Amino acid sequence: MNALSSLTQFQNIAENFNVERIRAEAGNLQAKFANIRPPQEFFDVRRISKPINFSEVQQRVSYNLGYFQANYISIVAILSIYALITNFLLLFVLLFTIGGIFGISKLNGEDLVLPFARLSTSQLYTGLMIIAVPLGFLASPISTMMWLIGASCVTVFSHASFMEKPIETVFEEQV
Repeated sequence: MNALSSLTQFQNIAENFNVERIRAEAGNLQAKFANIRPPQEFFDVRRISKPINFSEVQQRVSYNLGYFQANYISIVAILSIYALITNFLLLFVLLFTIGGIFGISKLNGEDLVLPFARLSTSQLYTGLMIIAVPLGFLASPISTMMWLIGASCVTVFSHASFMEKPIETVFEEQV
């Protein structure tokens, strides 16, 4: 009975997508990307310097993570796209699974009638899972995620620690 309940949960994945929630999250994402700093400010080589001590690294990282947050999110998104493009099998598995869930959800709970068989939605979800899970293991998603986390951390934290605060903020802190 446990396998049947897990299959029903897998079947309800498509139904869990709430359109209003997705629109609200898209609005929040648009608001975040409205705060993207221009490339001239993000890549300002005049403000790059070696921090004196660890305390200064902490101050710079704390400030820059908030100030360049949208830029850092876009860097992580670009690295994610790069990771998917270079791992074609993982990209295929993701598109296959999303397409399968979307296609099965279009049936609206009705059976798929083929000339040689009649398949229920639970059978279709089971078939999708039987194909997608082994392919997912072959696509090495864990190593891709570890690479993405490492590359993102190195890129973001190195920029945040070497980029000085703007001179205006130094004067504001002293007052």
